[in-house]
Amino acid sequence: MGWWCDGVGWAGGTPVLRWRRGGGVGVRRESAVAWGSAVGFRVVGVRVCRGARGNPCPVNGVLGGRSTGGLCVECSRLDRLHSVAADALADDPRAYRVYVAWFGPGMVKVGITREERGAARLLEQGAVVFSWLGRGPLMAARRAEELLRVALGVPDRIPYAEKRRVRADLPGVAERADEVRRLHARAGALAGWPESLERIGFEAVDHGGVFGLDGLAPATDVVRELVDGGCVAGRLLAASGPDLHLATAGGGRGGSGRVVVLDTRLMKGWEVIGVRDGEGELTVPVLDVRAGDVQGGLF
Repeated sequence: MGWWCDGVGWAGGTPVLRWRRGGGVGVRRESAVAWGSAVGFRVVGVRVCRGARGNPCPVNGVLGGRSTGGLCVECSRLDRLHSVAADALADDPRAYRVYVAWFGPGMVKVGITREERGAARLLEQGAVVFSWLGRGPLMAARRAEELLRVALGVPDRIPYAEKRRVRADLPGVAERADEVRRLHARAGALAGWPESLERIGFEAVDHGGVFGLDGLAPATDVVRELVDGGCVAGRLLAASGPDLHLATAGGGRGGSGRVVVLDTRLMKGWEVIGVRDGEGELTVPVLDVRAGDVQGGLF
C-alpha cells in the first residue's frame, strides 16, 4: 500500500508535506520542506477521493486531474456541512477571530478563523501580511465579517492565480504593513460591530520570510494537472499557502531557467512515489503563465 499526499500544511509556522496511508484517518506522517532542497515525485494509478473529516470515501470516487478540491461530490458535501463557512455551527462554544489579510497591492480580504488555530489559516491561504481585528463567538464574528466585507468593499476570497501573479514583485515590509494598517483603521471606525466581539488593536504579522518570498524569481509556469506516471521535480524556492515554487533547469534566484508553481492540492488522491535528486524531470501538463499556452511538459 502506497502513500497519498494531503498537500502542504503549516506545523508551527513552517511548511510540511502531509502524507496518509489507508482510508479515512489511516496512518499519517509529515515531512519537512526546506528552501533549496530537491523535490521530486511521480504519481501513479488513478486519482481517487480519500474521504472527508476522517471518514473513508463510501464510493471511492474517481477525481479529475485538474480539481483542487481532492474530494468527490458526496465527500465535498460532508466537508462543507461541517465547515465554518456553512454557518451550521451556531452553538459552537469556541472563540473565533476576525482578520484582515493582504496578498499584494490592492489585494486584501477579511475572514474568520478559530482562535485555537492561531495564524494557521492565514498561512494556508498564503497571506503575506495580516492583522487581527476582533475576537468573540462564532456568529458575532460572522456578522462582523459580513459588515466589513460590504462596508469596505473587500472580498472574502481571492483566487490563487492572482496571488501567484504578484508574489515575486511585492513592495517592502513597511509599505505592505501600511496598507493593512489603513484598512484596520477604517474597519475600527465602522459602526455596527457586534457588542459581543472584542476589538483587537493593529499589529501586522508579515509572512514574507516564512514563505521565502525575498528575491523570488517570477513564475514562468503553473502545473495544470497531474497524470498517471507524471513526474514533478525541481529545487524548492518558496512555499506559500498550498503552492510550492520550484526551480527547474537552472531557474530561480539568479538562474535563467523555469520557475514552476505546483498547487499541492492537485496531489490529493494520487499515490505518490519519490524520485531521487537528479533522476526526475517535469513531465506533467503545465500552463505557461507568460504566454497562456498549455504544454504537455516543459521539455
